Amino acid sequence: METAELYQIYKPLLFSIAYRMTGSVMDAEDIIQESFLTFSRLANEKKIENEKAYLCRMVMNSSIDKLRSAASKREVYVGEWLPEPIVAEANEPSHLYLMKESISTAYLLLLQQLSEVERAVFLLREVFQYSYEEIGDIVEKSPTNCRQIYHRSKKGITNSPKTSTLDFHSMKSSIEQFTLAFQKGNIDKMLELLRTDAVFIADGGGKVTTAMKPIYTSKRIVSLFSSILKQLPENYKLEFKEVNGGPGVVLTINGYVGYVLSFEFEANQIARIYMVANPDKLGHLQIRT
Repeated sequence: METAELYQIYKPLLFSIAYRMTGSVMDAEDIIQESFLTFSRLANEKKIENEKAYLCRMVMNSSIDKLRSAASKREVYVGEWLPEPIVAEANEPSHLYLMKESISTAYLLLLQQLSEVERAVFLLREVFQYSYEEIGDIVEKSPTNCRQIYHRSKKGITNSPKTSTLDFHSMKSSIEQFTLAFQKGNIDKMLELLRTDAVFIADGGGKVTTAMKPIYTSKRIVSLFSSILKQLPENYKLEFKEVNGGPGVVLTINGYVGYVLSFEFEANQIARIYMVANPDKLGHLQIRT
């Protein structure tokens, strides 16, 4: 099969792997491009029996290398770190990315607790349902070793978010109400929609003024949002989009994406708000505005 045809067939799967591993849209795209260039060269030199497994191995190995090379940068990262957002239209929930719960901001943050190899094994087993034999071929370890790594990884993940029973449209409705209340300065309504113990986490990467540490409790979050509203220019625009598989909000200023917000629910209320403001993490969205 020609490389161009393989690219069309396997790019969605390979992107899903690389993005979940790195938390970066741009890194995932780069990894896939480089992997296919290498694959095309190797395919001309020798016959590759299992093309899918070979490509998965290349992408996974490149993702692990990317994580290891970025480790020192993460140690000196200014403020809180959040993954680059994946944004789609909210009117019709996207089906481009399978297993959308595993690209939620909360899920991707949980994966940060695992080492590079643990994350690889955990994702291939938990999200993609690969057998231990298949995982072993990809990460180049024995099936028994992969089984042990998976169970160790599962035990190593702490503070898993509680799954909300709300469906997509119910969550979207709550977010729309919260956003409207924010624009009108309706503090009581905002407090009603937030859990009392809600948390706000922002990622400005030291390049945009944001809260450097998580903001706890609904009252403090509402106070912060009230001050943000006063600082926004008149020409800002709020749009409801699908962000990392769930309903979210994109705020543009002068036609440029300035903030992307995603939400986590517990029961019927907003439990966490994640806001990406680091312009380096929003670059892949600017061409769409």
